[in-house]
Amino acid sequence: MNINFEYYKVFYYVSQQGSLTGAARELCISQPAVSQALRQLEGEMGVKLFSRTSRGVHLTREGEVLYRYVKNGVESLMEGERMVEQMRDKDTGEVRIGASDMTLQFFLLPFLEQFHQQYPGIKVNVTNAPTPETIDSLRQGKIDFGVVSTPFQSQGEIHSVPVKEIRNVFIAGNRFAHLKGRKLDYSVLREEPCIFLESNTSTRFFMDQFLRQQGIQVKPEFELAISDMVVQFAKRNMGVGCVVEGFAQEALERGEVFELEFYKPMPKRQICVVTAEKAVISLAGRSLLEMVMGGEKGI
Repeated sequence: MNINFEYYKVFYYVSQQGSLTGAARELCISQPAVSQALRQLEGEMGVKLFSRTSRGVHLTREGEVLYRYVKNGVESLMEGERMVEQMRDKDTGEVRIGASDMTLQFFLLPFLEQFHQQYPGIKVNVTNAPTPETIDSLRQGKIDFGVVSTPFQSQGEIHSVPVKEIRNVFIAGNRFAHLKGRKLDYSVLREEPCIFLESNTSTRFFMDQFLRQQGIQVKPEFELAISDMVVQFAKRNMGVGCVVEGFAQEALERGEVFELEFYKPMPKRQICVVTAEKAVISLAGRSLLEMVMGGEKGI
């Protein structure tokens, strides 16, 4: 059988209302249209589904059996329509984002705050991980988009848009005052204890790559998971640290650490928004992505 879904919908409302008139009112169609739909359905099924009385209509035994299945199907479809309408109107939904500590704190957080205020019913799920892991999550379809920092390796299926410049800085506490106010060569890092991020971060990868270009290879005294801890270790005079400038800003302003100056500054790098070319982004995800991309010039 190839029965029009609308016939089942009419059958559902007639069963609910117990009358053709009530079903017609709920469906906003004429009573003759309701009668026609029921005749078509009964003809296709080959059974009577309703018995008609002066007080309305009642389900037959066959009608009762059919109604148990039609009720679940029609109500599930109506609930699905309602949920899609809410998603369309930004009343509900979910956004899945990948971001590192640095990109979250120094770029994405203000947009998340604005988005939550504008669409409080939408759940934002942030996977907090280093850039390489965020790229992998994007490839696997686990996130709608990512906010990462260069350098990162990606193939043609990943599309990236730079949104903000950042720079790495080397910092140290007062114990290393003999380095302050001097133009330095990077070879000095071989002579001092160093505090770096772990090697699975883009900040560490970029720094190592740059130092190799200068003919320098440094084995750090400490390797830490988060940039805030690099700053804390540097404040306590445990070595020369390397972090994105924003993490050290407060400590620099308070004079708790100072920035080392080199003859050749390390190049700036970029925070980028990355998307997968073949990914299907949710309506809520597209709304946040448009907000982020639309605000990039003001950041």
